[in-house]
Amino acid sequence: MRKVFITGVAGFLGGHLAKKMHELGWAVSGNDNFLGADRTNLFPFVEFFEVDCCDLASMSKAINGADLLFHCAATAHEGLSVFSPTLITKNNYEASVATFTAAIKANVKRIVFCSSMARYGDQGAPFTEVMRPEPVDPYGIAKVAAEETLKVLAKVHEFEWNIAVPHNIVGEGQKYDDPYRNVMSIMLNRNMQGLPSIIYGDGQQTRCFSYISDCIDCLVQMGIDPQINEEIINIGPDEEVITINDLAFLCANETGLNMQPIYYCSGRPQEVKHATCSSDKARELLNYKTRTTVAEAVKKTAHYIRESGTKKFTYHIPLEIINQKTPQTWTEKTI
Repeated sequence: MRKVFITGVAGFLGGHLAKKMHELGWAVSGNDNFLGADRTNLFPFVEFFEVDCCDLASMSKAINGADLLFHCAATAHEGLSVFSPTLITKNNYEASVATFTAAIKANVKRIVFCSSMARYGDQGAPFTEVMRPEPVDPYGIAKVAAEETLKVLAKVHEFEWNIAVPHNIVGEGQKYDDPYRNVMSIMLNRNMQGLPSIIYGDGQQTRCFSYISDCIDCLVQMGIDPQINEEIINIGPDEEVITINDLAFLCANETGLNMQPIYYCSGRPQEVKHATCSSDKARELLNYKTRTTVAEAVKKTAHYIRESGTKKFTYHIPLEIINQKTPQTWTEKTI
């Protein structure tokens, strides 16, 4: 039986990917350190290692025997990265390099790296894969550095690679008590507790939101299709560009909360105003189709939060830099 190793296997993306690969008949193993994960996402069929990706020796043993590796683990906190750059860089760049090294030692045949739309920075949307990466924050810089390291290592050690660029994935299993990321889940969790959405800036930022099931098939194909190799592909929708103001309206409408959002007009440092990707390459190479609208994604995510129960927000990542530019909602823990 073919074996796949998934980093961050107890996380939102990793858990869904593990389930799909198991359904396809693969033996599934993986690791997590539970910084941003939840044990409810960890399935009993997974051979699990509670190991941090930066632990090269332990990762080398854990990955041994795998044919394919999906590197999904990340401290995916773009906005936070200018206030906790040390941790974000360590958990994205150092963790990626250690994971790639362990995979090479284990003779893994292919690595699929989950990068981020943060790689594109602020160079004009929609972003396409032919654009040169121009990240504007430590998180995006770490992702691009990991991409470049992966390519160099693959050239030297002769393994296959693909880089997936997901953006704003939402749905069941997403951590919704994290005050630093996952805007849709934050809004829904607050609204269900009778609290208005919080918006940084004027709310005219534009985004696209990817429902989890619309992304998984793309990732799987990038892992198992022998014809897809050495490709960087945006995965997720590009048909429904939505402002954060309109997202707040959808969340309030779904939860029945008739309250205006709270605006922090200063915005967040280095936040890209318009961040959407073109999915043309995914449609061409992966036969990508968006099956879930933004409104449906809001409804499904809200249903998951209702079923699981609302939660207080957990400030689980320390702020390394606190000054007048640090969002007040974080320093005073008011989300």
